[in-house]
Amino acid sequence: MYNRDIIEQLTQYIFSQNGIADKALLQSSVQQKFHLIKERSVFYCEWFSIRFCKAATRNFGNTVLSLSVLHRYDDRPFFVCLVTPARNYLMLANATFLKKISHSSQALRRDNIKGSFNGSDIMRVFEGIENTPENFEFLYTSHENYTFEENLERLVEATNHIAPTGKRFSPTESQICSIYNAVSRAASFLHSEEYQILNDDLAHRVHAVESEIAIAAFIDNVNLRGRIIEYLITAEDDLKATLIGCLHANHPLPKVFTSDNLGDYEREFDHYLTETDIKTKILFLSSNPKAYNIDKLLSFLSTEKSVYLIYVVAIDKDRTIQTRLCSMFNRQLLSGTRIMKHWAGRNSRGVTQYDGKALESVVENFDFSIDPDAAQNFLSACLNL
Repeated sequence: MYNRDIIEQLTQYIFSQNGIADKALLQSSVQQKFHLIKERSVFYCEWFSIRFCKAATRNFGNTVLSLSVLHRYDDRPFFVCLVTPARNYLMLANATFLKKISHSSQALRRDNIKGSFNGSDIMRVFEGIENTPENFEFLYTSHENYTFEENLERLVEATNHIAPTGKRFSPTESQICSIYNAVSRAASFLHSEEYQILNDDLAHRVHAVESEIAIAAFIDNVNLRGRIIEYLITAEDDLKATLIGCLHANHPLPKVFTSDNLGDYEREFDHYLTETDIKTKILFLSSNPKAYNIDKLLSFLSTEKSVYLIYVVAIDKDRTIQTRLCSMFNRQLLSGTRIMKHWAGRNSRGVTQYDGKALESVVENFDFSIDPDAAQNFLSACLNL
């Protein structure tokens, strides 16, 4: 979780010490002011961890930290503070913001976390967003979408030039036609009786577990929180009953594994095959949720009856739940959908991410419309990746 107040205090204090030019003195004062615990070269607390480095300029190539050590702190903002003679710099260096692993990384594999990263391996710009304090909240909430294992797989590929395991979707001409027709299919579905049937179905499922959703909304781990709420809404098995009992009794939660499919809930009608992805939005927390794998999306949309939908489940501080079922091409949602080229590889077009404010807008001030031109342009951009 990103603590805006604490991080702002940290950045302001570090910049107030510009010109100190003494790494040891700065890290000692930061440790004292924020009551940090020191573990070798890393200082940490509940809300962040930080590593201090020294260099002559901002462009430094020093070894920063081993990947295995970063793994221990990757569940909170991990900062690198660079002390130069003139000023101090601060940047996020969680696994999402590493380009590759440089030092002693020959043995790096998905099952063998080896090697260290240098200052030059830290991204100064992530998806067009500078790695600077005014963007830290957006950057970290983007990082929260990805597990360390997902980042590790990307780093293994980037470091060792290993071919990725994913498969890039190569549509035929007829499939491309079906993909572009997905826009008109979506518009047709939204004005159909089937839309109301699906919306009522999902609303009934949410109503049946709304007290459990309200409890799960306060789970700190973003990925776990989302998986549990998706499971509560869609699953019908004994594990769901166990999960409900644990939530009410505040007991340790059982392991919940959700499939890595495009959507969380599939329902087929005579003229439509719907895949619905459930997205949880905690209205009092910043978040920019991961959306969909672009190749999986295109593969699904290439089928004739396909309609891809997003079901937003929003929870406020009073644990009031609001929901909204909309098309992926919804004007508000599409304007807040970002293509993450960072995750694109030779065998992948990458993934997308939603702007959290767009999800809030969909729930609180819903505009039912689809802009066909914008939707077609978005599909073209995805196909051309």
